[in-house]
Amino acid sequence: MTETFVALLFAHALADFLFQTNWMVQNKRDVAPMLAHIAVVLATAIIATGTLHPAIFILAAVHLFIDAIKAAYFPNQLRPFLLDQAAHLASIIVIAALQPDIWSMGIWASISWLSGIMVVLTGLILVTQAGGYAVGMLMQPWADDTPTGLRNGGRVIGTLERGLIYLLILTGQAAGIGFLIAAKSVLRFGAVKDEGKLSEYVIIGTLASFGWAIIVSAGVVAVLKLLPSLGIPDLLP
Repeated sequence: MTETFVALLFAHALADFLFQTNWMVQNKRDVAPMLAHIAVVLATAIIATGTLHPAIFILAAVHLFIDAIKAAYFPNQLRPFLLDQAAHLASIIVIAALQPDIWSMGIWASISWLSGIMVVLTGLILVTQAGGYAVGMLMQPWADDTPTGLRNGGRVIGTLERGLIYLLILTGQAAGIGFLIAAKSVLRFGAVKDEGKLSEYVIIGTLASFGWAIIVSAGVVAVLKLLPSLGIPDLLP
């Protein structure tokens, strides 16, 4: 079951956060963009599992239903985004539990290390890309109250810091997160010390970004323990 779950979740991360274009996101109430997205969902699941198992087509249909409900009735905000992703995760878990042999029937089943690689890549996508969407939605209500900086500068900083946290946790250097927080505080101190709104904005965004990265990274570590070791080096002395 674990390998099947990992492959389906990897496919979902690819379809929703790497291969879903702005055109698909902005026009999901239209038939063509929605069907294009579901075609990507189906293709990534087939490639990730290496099989045309019927349950994959059922999962794509469920994905279509969930996305159609969200597009029709919910705004593009943080809570609907999280509920949408939770529903997709639940559907993947159910399919993996009911059809645990999907992975073993696929052409990649003999590659023992592939599931571990999928877990690591899934975590990286969720930490950087999904985290960017989530934190961006959280901060959107206060975006107009903050001064402008480099175009997309905040997004790039957030992506880099979450990626570093992910690397630190996977290599056994979670204590280094404290140094990362201290470094960011020092670099931001001069810009925010006299600006109440800006300082609160930075603190909320930083805590949300760090929290997201830590939660996802912890989940990746937990799943990796269920799979053959990838030999990721522990950098502790």
